[in-house]
Amino acid sequence: QVQLVESGGDLVQAGGSLRLSCAASGSTSSIDGMGWYRQAPGKQRELVASISSGDSTSYADSVKGRFTISRDYPKNKVYLQMNNLKPEDTAVYYCKAWGRLMGVWGQGTQVTVSS
Repeated sequence: QVQLVESGGDLVQAGGSLRLSCAASGSTSSIDGMGWYRQAPGKQRELVASISSGDSTSYADSVKGRFTISRDYPKNKVYLQMNNLKPEDTAVYYCKAWGRLMGVWGQGTQVTVSS
């Protein structure tokens, strides 16, 4: 099994930056892709960014040019660098890992952007 632990969420002013981290442990060899999702109050969870085992990345249109996803394979971590944050980025951010036979979520980390 794989376990995921996120960190880095905080309260930040609009225009500021944060870096979220997600550490994977357990059967990490089963992980193929990893990604970040977010869920704002009253809204559905949405994909923010993802990265494949070949380092191919994709982003939601709302974060393109502001957010960058990266992956540290030796440390089994994935990061989300968030720049020029906006109040609409406020949400709980979840890390997800997936493979051929698995899909695992982290517990989430709160990001709040004040105007």
